[in-house]
Amino acid sequence: MSKAEKHQQSQAVRLDKWLWAARFYKTRSLCKEAVDGGKVMYNGSKGKASRNVELGALVTIRKGWDEMTVEIKGLSEQRRGAPEAQLLYSETAESIEKRERRAVEHKSFGGRIMADHRPNKKERRDIQQLKRDIFSSD
Repeated sequence: MSKAEKHQQSQAVRLDKWLWAARFYKTRSLCKEAVDGGKVMYNGSKGKASRNVELGALVTIRKGWDEMTVEIKGLSEQRRGAPEAQLLYSETAESIEKRERRAVEHKSFGGRIMADHRPNKKERRDIQQLKRDIFSSD
């Protein structure tokens, strides 16, 4: 085991810092808001920003319509380039399949959700129905 690997295993990294280093959010304050707002789950339970992450843990991140589940492969407190940040995690196969399916469903909805105006009553009901359909199929 190399010196870097030993350091990486003994290193305690907070969840919000890891999310920032892995480039899921632009700032640490956005990471903390997402975690506190319930948009980040750690091993199936609500995450806390101060929680120390472990290798092999599953983190579910919800951003808008997208939800992805990643497995932690590396620890880092430093934000580096995107190629290095991608080495810190790997997305699960189920997560990739779900995101692709949701993207197709979203596109098939006709794009009314991304309209340039506020949704009217019918569009709001359609959006709510779509959300129920998508999130109840999980």
